[in-house]
Order: sequence, then structure tokens, then C-alpha cells
Amino acid sequence: MIKHQKTQSLDKSQDAGYTIIESLVAMIVVSVLMIAIAPVMAYSVATRVQAKRMELATQAARTYIDALRTGALKKGGTIPGFPIKRSGKLAEAPAPPNQNPSNLYCVDTDGGGCQTSSNKDFYVQGAWLNSDASITADDPTSKGYQLLVRVYRADSFASGVTLKNPPTTTKQSIVGSGLGNLTLPVVEMSTEIPPSTGGSAYQSLCTRILDRTTNAPSTTACK
Repeated sequence: MIKHQKTQSLDKSQDAGYTIIESLVAMIVVSVLMIAIAPVMAYSVATRVQAKRMELATQAARTYIDALRTGALKKGGTIPGFPIKRSGKLAEAPAPPNQNPSNLYCVDTDGGGCQTSSNKDFYVQGAWLNSDASITADDPTSKGYQLLVRVYRADSFASGVTLKNPPTTTKQSIVGSGLGNLTLPVVEMSTEIPPSTGGSAYQSLCTRILDRTTNAPSTTACK
């Protein structure tokens, strides 16, 4: 009887020892798995954040375009951000507005105005192109124009950040962007703004198509 009790006590002691070892092995396995999937989880979160930011930036660009089409944003008006004049290829311009967001169009998404410390607010930069020589005062509103829109995060203008002039081959995307690149616009797009004094964007575009031989507006492009 005494021998049998000793045997049971020894078996329980050995079982307890094995349980502790198994627990340690399980903890090690879980730790290794967590270390392995942590980068994937971080990448997934960053991708969702960047996707949401690009969605908001696209809405900011559309708000800017609507403001120009409706006349709410005018040359010399009280709201800053009217597009600047460009010549040549619009896609290669304008130069980035380093450390000078005061002349850009503000899209405030969190209240309190656009702050360079915010990663939710946006500044919109616009540039227009129309080779019509009759345009005066750099205001193409009455003639219509091609518009390039770039949307930057407000914190892209924080101290220490130097914006880059984005070539056509380097743009931000959802995949592989992480939490985004402060030196590049979040969204870049182009569109046509119709003339304010009548006519359509199509007619405005026709008057701006250049003849290859004369380098002047074509008279037969849209006939």
C-alpha cells in the first residue's frame, strides 16, 4: 500500500513536470507565430489607412473642381487656391509649393482649419493650361481650360519636409505605400473646366487643339 502511494506520487510529479514543459513549448510556438505575422498585420493596417486617405483626397480634389466649375473659387476672390497658369505639358507642372500652403485651397476634414500638424486635412494645388492668346490677367474662366489637380496632406508642409516634383512614373498607390509619402501628392488628376460665359467643355477643348503644321488653334479639329 505504501509502495503504491509512492508510485502514484511519483507519477503525479512527473506529469506536472511534463505539463510545465509543454506550456513553455506552447508559449514559444505562439511567440514565434506572433513575430511572424506581426509585419503582415502592420502592413494590412497601413494599407487600410492609406486607402482611406486616398479616398478622402479624391473627395477633396472633386470639391476643388466643383468650386471652380460653379464659380465659388475665383481669380482674385476671397478663397485662396485658384490654379496657376502653366505652359507646355501640364502633367510636368507645376513645381511643388514647398512650405507655402497659404496660397493653396484648404479642405478641412477635422474642423479648426488646415493645420500643418494634421494628417487628416488636405491642401489642393491647381494649374491651368490654355494657349489662347486672348486670355488676360491669367484668368481663363471665360474661355475654359485644362486643369491639373494635386492633393497634398496638410502635414506635408510641416517643417523639415521637402516636397518632390512628381514625375508621371512616380505616384502614390494603395499597395506598397505603407502610411504614405509626405513628399508626394496623395492624389493627382486632370479634367476640363468649361467656359463660364457659355459653351461646353467639348467646344472649349476644340478651340485649344493646335494644328501640327502651324502650331495655332486648329479650325477643323472638331468638325
